[in-house]
Amino acid sequence: MDETSDEPPTSAVLLDNCHFSQVIFNDVEKFYVPGGDITCYYTLTNNIAPRGKDWVGIFRVGWKTTREYYTFMWAPLPSGVSGHTAVQQQIQFKAYYLPKDDEYYQFCYVDQDGVVRGASVPFQFRAETEDDILVVTTQGEVEEIELQNKNLLKENEELKESCASLQKQNMDLQEQLEKTQELQNSFESLKSNTEKVEQELNSLKEENKHLKELTNCREEELHQLKEQIQKVTSEKEHLENRLKTALDHMDQLQSQVLNYEKEVARLEHDRTEQLECLNEENRQLRLTVAEQREHKEKLEHVLEDLKGWEAHLSHLLKNEQQQNCNLMKQLEEKKHLYQILQAKNNETDKENQELRKENDDLLRRLSQNAGGGLVFGNPYCGEIACHSASIRKCPMCDEVFPGAIDTSDFEAHVQSHLLECPLCNETFEKTNLQVFDDHIYCHGLE
Repeated sequence: MDETSDEPPTSAVLLDNCHFSQVIFNDVEKFYVPGGDITCYYTLTNNIAPRGKDWVGIFRVGWKTTREYYTFMWAPLPSGVSGHTAVQQQIQFKAYYLPKDDEYYQFCYVDQDGVVRGASVPFQFRAETEDDILVVTTQGEVEEIELQNKNLLKENEELKESCASLQKQNMDLQEQLEKTQELQNSFESLKSNTEKVEQELNSLKEENKHLKELTNCREEELHQLKEQIQKVTSEKEHLENRLKTALDHMDQLQSQVLNYEKEVARLEHDRTEQLECLNEENRQLRLTVAEQREHKEKLEHVLEDLKGWEAHLSHLLKNEQQQNCNLMKQLEEKKHLYQILQAKNNETDKENQELRKENDDLLRRLSQNAGGGLVFGNPYCGEIACHSASIRKCPMCDEVFPGAIDTSDFEAHVQSHLLECPLCNETFEKTNLQVFDDHIYCHGLE
């Protein structure tokens, strides 16, 4: 709502910790006409030192923290005035940023720490009327005002209680802030330790580089030994046998290599006696160890690749198992549904058979009692027999057809009330369409 893009500094400081007397607001009107710019006049006392991020905001009456401002303007710094005298200042608020309702508002001077240093009397943004000049109240209105005052006092007590709870929360937050500061200090110490570790790591890298240089020197020595060994061919078969033994027993050879290196160091002082034999053996062993190390590294790389593939395949296997489990659950649900539908179908067939049996019994009883139920006989018996012989009645819809109707037409009419399964030729009444659909669905599950 302000004219700048920067947010003013605010805080959650409670009202009891604010100093409202360090900045005094002057010539505050009771009403400001909406739609026009307003000028705020205030006095900086000698108890406040203005700073660059101080600001003046318009707050709705009842605010709790400085974050609840409606709009604000940066407070200008006084120029050419010593800090021990009061200074008159003014700020103009544009009409576009002012409130549009008729609630009560007040000016508040907030320093760059977010603490309120002064507040004005409340005012409204509306046109002044005669009712604002003279107010006549009746006894009932006075009682109502007293009741409102009691309610306001009660709300004031509640606000004080909430203020006390907020102060307690503020103390808890301060304790948490101290703990956070301790954690920050520990983090700084950890950071310094990390820097020391990084320095040690750099030194180790330097040592590693030095060792690589020494390794290069050893490789040159091995190259020289290789040239000397090429002159000796008499012991080739013996050394090949020893090489095969070394490949089969790599762990034993590593300990032997250390002994041979010590022996080489000792024999270097006595090259005149066994120079050719020992140098050849030492070079061959070094070559063997190097080949074994290279082979070991290759095997380690292959092992890491195999582990990666194993994890990937394990993940795929878990996914497949999960999918199979879901499919098995769906299959079990379909089977259960099929069993339920099959049971319903069996019950329906059983009911149909019972109904047909009852219908046959009723027809049989009707035919038996056609003329024997009356003392003097049934005068309509002959007519009923004649009439029943000359008409046909649909068993589905009770529609009556003349006896002269063609049998194929009568069967076509009865068939129009039935649905036939295209898979097992079982018939269902059209009124039992749901049973027919469930029957077709059960064939789909099979």
